[in-house]
Amino acid sequence: MRELPLLRSPLSFLQSRIPEIAHHDLLATEEEWWKGEGVGISGDIDRAGTPWLRMFDRDGKRVDEILYPREYQKMLRRGYRAGVIWRALEEKSLIPTYSLIHTISFYDPGVCCPYTVSLGTAVPLAKYGSGELRARFLAQLLRKDDSVWQGATWMTEIKGGSDLGAAVETVARPVGDGWRLTGEKYFTSNAGAELAVVAARPEGAAAGVRGVALFLVPRVRGNGELNYFVRRLKDKIATRSVPTGEVELKESEGYLLGPADAGIYMILEVLNLSRVANSVVSAALAQRAMADALSYAEQRTAFGKPIVEHPLLRHQFEERMKGLRAAFALAWESVQLLNEVWMERPPYSERYQLFRLVAHLAKYWTAEFAVDTAKWAMEVHGGLGVLAEYGAERWLREAMILAIWEGTSHRQILDGMEVMERKRAHKLLFGRLEEHALSREIEAMEEEVERHLKLPTEEREALAEGIFRRLAIFTAEALSRRSK
Repeated sequence: MRELPLLRSPLSFLQSRIPEIAHHDLLATEEEWWKGEGVGISGDIDRAGTPWLRMFDRDGKRVDEILYPREYQKMLRRGYRAGVIWRALEEKSLIPTYSLIHTISFYDPGVCCPYTVSLGTAVPLAKYGSGELRARFLAQLLRKDDSVWQGATWMTEIKGGSDLGAAVETVARPVGDGWRLTGEKYFTSNAGAELAVVAARPEGAAAGVRGVALFLVPRVRGNGELNYFVRRLKDKIATRSVPTGEVELKESEGYLLGPADAGIYMILEVLNLSRVANSVVSAALAQRAMADALSYAEQRTAFGKPIVEHPLLRHQFEERMKGLRAAFALAWESVQLLNEVWMERPPYSERYQLFRLVAHLAKYWTAEFAVDTAKWAMEVHGGLGVLAEYGAERWLREAMILAIWEGTSHRQILDGMEVMERKRAHKLLFGRLEEHALSREIEAMEEEVERHLKLPTEEREALAEGIFRRLAIFTAEALSRRSK
């Protein structure tokens, strides 16, 4: 029980797991602001401060302006000024970015969605954009004041996001000064962003994922007119402050990023940035749900003493704490591996394939853990847990999105199995775990994975979740021993 007070502070928890964590003063400053002011703003926005769309100005001109509460802009812009985007490219490290995301997500998981998709715009532009494109657009994404531009990553269309080869129907037509994109994007988080990276199929390109390319699309055309149109904003169960909408591209100006026939690799790189962020947010959300449950359990009495002192609930807290340590260890392993390989280009190294597997394991398991923990935290609150006015139910709403966003659990399982089958990435993983787990434990886990990979195709896929889940838990628990 001595570790439970760490739950109340994202920085204290980070320090307990990563004693050498950088930017301590920066994170401490952010935590103090959130405790003093940000928590109230976040709660108000979740209840009644969602953005809305003004499609026309008073003269009837299409403007598609996303309107926000003033307090939301204060909360949002703070993270950009702190360096959630600019530090990654200036310091050539993703560690500050994901440390900030963990700290901020403890208080508001949704606000980290704009940060994540802005990162997913800046990185491919920096890596794959021409010198002219970088000179024209990159600096605006890296500004250190409130004039900073926001990014967005728009891949999904009405047919869904998992099968991009079949679902992407947006067409890109080459013109003299670039490309013109026409199509509809159905889930567009951060609608209204100044820049977006967009999946589209060049005219005449091959069918399937090999024919999908990645384009940079600004909000405004060169002549100052709107370059894309927001059809509507969606009503979601959570991340309510983030404008998620439907976007129409009508001969929209676009610029190709990298080779057209390598677009799927760039798209997956963007998704992996988001999947790692999703894992960090999941761990932070689970910590917040546990912290709120602890505060309630300490002051709520039943049968003559605080309920946290009853053996069953005390044991549950202790087990949840172990689970949180493991979930965070897995999430942070994905951060560290990504930090080693994020500037690689195809063909990728073995280290990159290891990162891919860990990222899928982390995204899958941390999201599952967050949902289960948020549900448990509601139960600790009893009947109050289901009442919106007390806030415990919010974390379950937020967690449900984490299991879906940037690839459902099914997608993580299938992609994780693919990187084991084709790249033998599990061999690299077991090698990395040698210093954290007993050799006999690793051998037993490896034998189980190999047996599964030898199953007939249909059976191998049908039974994939069981083995993937066990591998994720095994990896998380092994890594958590490292930071004891």
